[in-house]
This record gives sequence, C-alpha cells and structure tokens, in this order.
Amino acid sequence: MAQDSKQDPKAEGAKTPIAVIGGGNIGGTIGGLWVKAGHPVMFASRHPEDLKPLVEKLGPLAKAGTVEQALAFGDAVLVAVPYKAYPELGRAHGNLLKGKVVLDAGNATKARDGDLAAEAESAGIGATSAKYLAGARLVRAFNAANYRLFAQNAHRSGAPMAVPIAGDDSQALEVAAALVRDAGFEPVVVGGLDAARKFQMGSPGFGHDATAQDARKVFGLAP
Repeated sequence: MAQDSKQDPKAEGAKTPIAVIGGGNIGGTIGGLWVKAGHPVMFASRHPEDLKPLVEKLGPLAKAGTVEQALAFGDAVLVAVPYKAYPELGRAHGNLLKGKVVLDAGNATKARDGDLAAEAESAGIGATSAKYLAGARLVRAFNAANYRLFAQNAHRSGAPMAVPIAGDDSQALEVAAALVRDAGFEPVVVGGLDAARKFQMGSPGFGHDATAQDARKVFGLAP
C-alpha cells in the first residue's frame, strides 16, 4: 500500500519527489537512478503490488502506488508506459497531470501502437504526446536510447552520456535538465517539442551513448 507522506520540499537538502508511471525497463532504470541520487520516488502501474520487488530492492525512498497516488505524490513525473496507453492516461488522470512537469519517455511503434504510431510519425511525437497529455508541462526525455544504455552509462567516468531533451516550457526544461543530471547524464536541449522528431525512434538522433559535444554535432547545435 502506498505511503502518503513525502519529504518536505522546503527541508534542507530535500530532493524533488518524483512519480514514475510505469515500472518496466525504462521506468525502473531511471527511477532507480533517482532513488540512488536521494529522490523519493513512487512507482505506479495498474497493479502496484507487482512493483513490490522493485521498491524493496531500491530501499526506503522507493514506494509503489496507483497512478492517482503517484501523481499526487510527485512534483515531477516520468511517463514510461507503452505509447498506446497515452490516450487513456490523459483521459483518466488529466486533472492530476495538469501543470505538472512531465518527462515523456515513450516511443510509438507500429506493431504495438498501431494508429498512434502513424499519428506520431505524421504530427511529430512531441505534438502527439502533448495532445494526449494536455495541460502537462511536457518535456521529451529519456526516450532516445535503450534502457541498457542508461543502466550501463549512468555516472560513467569521463564525459557523461548525453540525454537529448525537448520542450516548449523553459522552466520545465530546467527541471528536466536537473533530473537528467541527477540520474548521471548530461542534458542537451535540442529545441521545442517540434524538435523531438530529431531523436524519436528511427531518427539519426536515436540510440546513442554519445557525449554532449558529439550529440550537439548530431543535432546541428552550437558547441
């Protein structure tokens, strides 16, 4: 059962509480890195009891709950569920997503997501996510690599692995960038949500463990 309390954000040294919607490979990996960085994290799924092994492994800062409980808990949100779940997530929980900084890690694939994948390809995945998660302060993040690359390269020695991010809300981008750093990576702001096309699945910007300097070259950004 979820615990309602969370750290007082005004307390000295307190870290942003985070809701992770989805306890699969990406959610479990990135959420786990945030827990290790000192963030209280509530993982959520339709069956929160299935998340018990994950939260027990991560320790007391990790909790499991329903989606509603997690969204009430987190000041920032990571969405890491199959893309076909986005319309229902927005319909069922749009009131709780409204105004939240939401890091969108989803990718749309034709085999799994059908017409949604076609829509994301046509309209752009940033615009498509914004349509279904209306009212959220959306930032595309943590979608541009397989979870194994994140697990293997977090806090690596030398130049950190770059994580491209894109969003239209400058303050939300700042929050997302800080969370990317806390997870052990270097954020690279590619542009607004329309620029998320540059690192969606199948694009030249997808699937790298490049440094920030090299990633900026891929995206045609100034050094």
